[in-house]
Amino acid sequence: MDRQESRDQVPRREVVAQLRALGVEAGDVLLVHTSYRATGPLEGGPEGLIAALLEAVGPEGTLVMPSWSGEDDEVFDPARSETDIDLGVLPRLFWKRPGVSRSDHPHAFAALGPAAAEVLRDPLPLPPHISESPVGRVHDLEGKVLLLGVDHDADTTVHLAELVGGAPYRLRKHCTVPSPDGPRRVEYGENDHCCARFRLVDGWLKEAGLQREGRVGYGPARLVRSRHVVDVVTRRLESDPLVFLHAPGEACADCDEARASVPGR
Repeated sequence: MDRQESRDQVPRREVVAQLRALGVEAGDVLLVHTSYRATGPLEGGPEGLIAALLEAVGPEGTLVMPSWSGEDDEVFDPARSETDIDLGVLPRLFWKRPGVSRSDHPHAFAALGPAAAEVLRDPLPLPPHISESPVGRVHDLEGKVLLLGVDHDADTTVHLAELVGGAPYRLRKHCTVPSPDGPRRVEYGENDHCCARFRLVDGWLKEAGLQREGRVGYGPARLVRSRHVVDVVTRRLESDPLVFLHAPGEACADCDEARASVPGR
């Protein structure tokens, strides 16, 4: 039997109360990363969780979710391209809701609320999480990051912090964009690796007293200001620019590749 099938659904009003107790406030610009499987079952299912998030930030708040397709060799269509399966069910449902705006580039996010246009206003960001990206705009707007059922290894704001803090590794990546002559391949260098050591950020934020923790539905939840993620990470990168990479010999091919990309290595 699936774990969720043996549980009672958490009422939507209780989910909203949990979000409020965690520190989500009306008017927030809220970037959400989720695992519904870890959080549910909830009244209304995944759509019910989206509704609870929207109620928690209110009509003056803005809800933001990742919305890229992950198909590097295909042109991204904001009206048709499905979200990457690894993002989970909420992002797949969110961008299709009435009124939701979605980036028109391959590193897309989706947003609903008064700040949506500002969050999504930039053209194709390369690397994907530079300051002129949806993640960077959430930071600029004093936004918050909400992790539901996931840890900071799913937190795209840490990638922003790597770039701000000068992490030196870049892996060769590409995406495909439209052009008058047909699809065009664009190559770039991305601060990428396995991301497992992003979980260190959890302890750093706790140590600094900057992270709120609780439960939403049945799952663990973390809430932190975007600028606090960036501040804490950039300080760590000053003393160890490779802190997020597994050490040589730890059998992590992704981190080994990232390490090899560092000039002088």
